[in-house]
Amino acid sequence: MRVSVIQMNQGSDKAANIAAAERLIAAAAESDRPHLVSLPETWTNLGGGRDARMRAAEILPEPGGEGGPAYEAMRAIARRHEVFVHGGSIIEDGGEKLFNTTLVFDPEGAEIARYRKIHLFDITAPDGTGYRESALYGGGDRLVTFTAHGITFGLTICYDMRFPEQYLALRRAGAEAILVPSNFTLQTGKDHWEVLLRARAIETQCWIIAAASWGQYEERGAQRSVYGHSLIADPWGHVVAKASDGVGFSTARIEPAVTERVRRDMPVLEHRRLA
Repeated sequence: MRVSVIQMNQGSDKAANIAAAERLIAAAAESDRPHLVSLPETWTNLGGGRDARMRAAEILPEPGGEGGPAYEAMRAIARRHEVFVHGGSIIEDGGEKLFNTTLVFDPEGAEIARYRKIHLFDITAPDGTGYRESALYGGGDRLVTFTAHGITFGLTICYDMRFPEQYLALRRAGAEAILVPSNFTLQTGKDHWEVLLRARAIETQCWIIAAASWGQYEERGAQRSVYGHSLIADPWGHVVAKASDGVGFSTARIEPAVTERVRRDMPVLEHRRLA
């Protein structure tokens, strides 16, 4: 199964972001013919403050219902290119709170999975910049998996990657690959991005598929930077595909035989005693 990670430099113009995602996925589909494409975290909005996030938010329909512009764009992309579309995450209007929510569509455009980010990014970066995701977003409380081409995928979003217990729980739920769409800050990304993703791959013996945003965006009059370096790591922790700086995509083949061999030769799940 071929999987492509899409790397974007989205801003606060939702329509422009949707058009950019469509172009990048079309290029990946023509070049690499993936079976699944994965978008970054909040690919329809990055920056612009609270008002921009509220404008980008969509009320999600019941599966089978008609959704907003991003929802319908993902359905159309899935049908057009006959691929599974992992929609990174979009901003969900949940009423009293927004949610950072992943959607997955099958090649017929049917929604097959929905996940709300569990761990919210409330930190102070090394340069002193504060991030308070919980000021605007609510957190999810449910693990989610789905199956594509016989492979079980687990869903996480960005900051979740710092909590290995979530990844262990997904492995126990049958995950063979785990998706990690992200807007990882430049400050933390240069030191932690690849290290954490490779660690999660090694610990869970799962493929890790991490589509990320790259470049600068404006937030309340200040310039912020996200790290990019979208990557795919195998269950041994090797990075088998990686995007360079800039917008683009990278593709790798997910090999169930590799997963089976790693788990057979080093059965760490069966050896666990304390978790």
